[in-house]
Parts: sequence; C-alpha cells; structure tokens
Amino acid sequence: MLQVLNALQLLLYIGLLALAGQAILFVLSGAKRDSNLFYQLFQVLNKPWVGLARLVSPKRVAPEHVPFVAFFMVGVTYIAVTLAKIEHCVSVGIKACQ
Repeated sequence: MLQVLNALQLLLYIGLLALAGQAILFVLSGAKRDSNLFYQLFQVLNKPWVGLARLVSPKRVAPEHVPFVAFFMVGVTYIAVTLAKIEHCVSVGIKACQ
C-alpha cells in the first residue's frame, strides 16, 4: 500500500511541477510561447492532466483557464494522497514506513 501511495504521490508531484513550469513559461515567453521548445514539452507532459480537467470542469470554463483548473485539481489530489500516506504510516507504525 505504501508503494502505491508513493508512486501516486510522485506522479502528482511531477504533474504539479510541470503545470507550474508551463505557467511560468506562459508569463515569461509572451506571444512566442508556441514556438518555445520547453513550453511545447510542458504541453505534452500536461496533456493528461489538462484533458482530465477539461472532462471534469463545466462547459462554462474558458479553454484558456483549463490548465489552472488542472493545477488546482492535481494540487488537491496531491494533498489528499499525502494525508492518506500519513494516515497509513500512523496506522502501521512509523518504523514500517521508513
């Protein structure tokens, strides 16, 4: 169970960092962001998260705001998995989680 929680936490952490990196490059690159290689890489990495956010969010959410929805969705899920991991470690004992 601990390994599953660790793997899920790692996946969510990578997603959070990629979404944050894309947001930073969105601000720094300006209008030429579509030709930026690293921005394109972040778009490919974030495609599953953004697609899931687009599926879950209502139709009234503008397409340019969907990555922000994805960031907060992944962030809340990361916090939930972290709390589940803490609860698991407390229930089995801290020595078993090291």
